[in-house]
Amino acid sequence: MSWKFKLVCRIANANAQQFQHHRCGTTGDYFEKISKAGFSHVRLPIRWDVAARTNLKAPYDLNQSFLLRIKSVVDKALANNLMVVMNMHHHDEIFISPEVVKPRFLSQWNQIATYFKDYNQNVLFEVMNEPHDKLTPDLWNVFFADALKEIRKTNPTRAVVIGPGSYNSLTELQTLKFPDDKNLILTIHYYNPFNFTHQGAEWVGTGSNAWLGTKWEDLSIERNQVKSEFDNLLSFSKKSDIPIYIGEFGAYEKADLASRVKWTTFLARWFEEQNFSWAYWEFSAGFGIYDPAKMTYNIDLVDALIKNQMPAAKVLPTASLYASDFKNGNESWALGVQPTSTASFSNSTNNLKVDVNTASKDSWHVQLTRLNFNIINKKKYLVTIKGSADKAVSFTSYIGKASAPYNSYSGYPTINFSTNEKESNYTFAMNDATDANARMSFDLGTNIAKYSFSSISVEEVLDKAIEPEKTTVLSTETNKNPIFFPNPVIDFIEIENLEGYKKLVINDVLGRELLSKEISNGKLKIDIKNFSTGIYFINLSSETKSFIGRIVKE
Repeated sequence: MSWKFKLVCRIANANAQQFQHHRCGTTGDYFEKISKAGFSHVRLPIRWDVAARTNLKAPYDLNQSFLLRIKSVVDKALANNLMVVMNMHHHDEIFISPEVVKPRFLSQWNQIATYFKDYNQNVLFEVMNEPHDKLTPDLWNVFFADALKEIRKTNPTRAVVIGPGSYNSLTELQTLKFPDDKNLILTIHYYNPFNFTHQGAEWVGTGSNAWLGTKWEDLSIERNQVKSEFDNLLSFSKKSDIPIYIGEFGAYEKADLASRVKWTTFLARWFEEQNFSWAYWEFSAGFGIYDPAKMTYNIDLVDALIKNQMPAAKVLPTASLYASDFKNGNESWALGVQPTSTASFSNSTNNLKVDVNTASKDSWHVQLTRLNFNIINKKKYLVTIKGSADKAVSFTSYIGKASAPYNSYSGYPTINFSTNEKESNYTFAMNDATDANARMSFDLGTNIAKYSFSSISVEEVLDKAIEPEKTTVLSTETNKNPIFFPNPVIDFIEIENLEGYKKLVINDVLGRELLSKEISNGKLKIDIKNFSTGIYFINLSSETKSFIGRIVKE
C-alpha cells in the first residue's frame, strides 16, 4: 500500500548531540515536553560513522552499546506518543570518497534495519541527511537504491525518506530518481531567504555578518518568492503518489525574534495548506525553540509552529529600477560558459533564449549575466522573472558583486521554469555597501535545457504601505468623484465623472504599472479581460488634482 501521513504532522526536531549532552536518551524529559507542547513526532539526527560507534574496517560492525542507546531514545519517544524519523547524519567521509565508503554505508543500513525490524510503522528511516559534494545527485540515486535494497530485506513496508542531492535542495528535484517502491516519502530542506535565516551564522563565514539586521516583514512579495520556489515541487506532488516532508526549516537566533516568528508562522501554515508534513530545525541549539539552560520554551516560536493562524500579508508599493525590453536587443546580457559546458544564447523577437547543450555538476559553469544595477545600502528590492523551458527545470538567480569575491547580496533563490510560461520572484534587503555596478546572474549549468526569458525586472520596494481603506472610494452615488462600475468586474470597467482628469494609470497591489491611458472626455470603458483575478488601483491625475480608486477583478 502507499504510505502517507494521514494528517499534517507537526514535528519538533531534536539534535542527537543535545540528547547526549542532556542525557535525554536515558533520564531526560525532553520527549515528554515535546509531546505536551503539541508536536507529533521527532526527527533524530544520528552520527553512526565514527570509530566509537562503527568498526570502520570490514565487517563494519555497529557498536552494540550504541545501538542499545539509540533504541532507548526511540523507545522513550514512542512512549510519549511521538513518531520517530531515524536518519544517518554527518557521514562525512561518504561526501569525500563515496565509492570507498559505500560498502560500509550499505552494511550500516543493513544492520540498522535488522536491529529495528520489529518496530511498528511509527518508526521511519531517513537514509542520508543532505547528500552533497562528491556524492553527486547522479551517484546518490544509485547509493539510495542500493541502501533501500538492504533495508527491504528485513523491512519490506517501512516508510523510508528520500531527498534530492545538493543538500536536499529544491533545485535538484528533477535529478532525483525514485525506485519502484510504494513506501517512500520525499524530503526537502528549506532555508530561504538564506541571508535572513543564516544571518550571523558562524559556519557560513564572516560574510554572513553583513546580513545581520535582515528582516522578514511578511510582505506579499516575500510570500510569493516562497511559493514560486516550490512551484515544481507542487506540480510533482499533484502528479505523484509520494507524500512530501519538509525535513528541515528554521531561522538562526541572530535574526530578530519578531521576524523569526513571522517567517515560521507563514511557512508552517503554508506547508500544512499544501498537505506537507514538516520538521522544524531544531529543538535546543542555535535555531531552537527550547532553552536547555533555563529549561523553558521560547513560547513565541512554539506558538508560531503550533498555534498561530496565517495573518494577512503586508503589501508595499514598488518603483521600477530595471525592466527588460528584449524587442530592442539583448541589453548587454552576456553568457559565460566554462570549458566543461557548452551553451549559446540569442535575442529572438520578444525573448532572450539560452540553449544549454552540455551540462556540468556546477551551476555557475553556464551563467547569463548583466551588469550595472545600482543597488543601494538598506534598500529592499523585488526581482521578477518570467519565462519557460522545454522541460521542468530549477536554477538559481541572484544579484551580487561583479568582481571577486563575487558574493551574493540576495542569497541564491530558486527559480522554476516549465513548458508553460510562469513568473517567479524574489526579494532581498541590501545589507552591504551601495554597489552601482552590481551583477544579476542566472546559473544554468546543471541542466541540458532550452530556456526562454520573456521579461526580467528589478524594483525598489518602498517603505510606505498601501492602505486601500484610506485611498479608495467605491461610492456609486452620482457626485463629482469618479464612479467605477461594475465593481467587482469581469471583462470591462466603466468609469464616469472624469471631467478635469488628464491621465489614467492602473497598478497592481505591488505598485506595478499595467496600463496607462490619456483621458479626453468624461467617461471611459476599459477592457481588463486579460488581467488576473485580484485587486487593482486606478490612479487618475491632472495638474491640479488626483484620485485613487480600487476595483476587484473576478
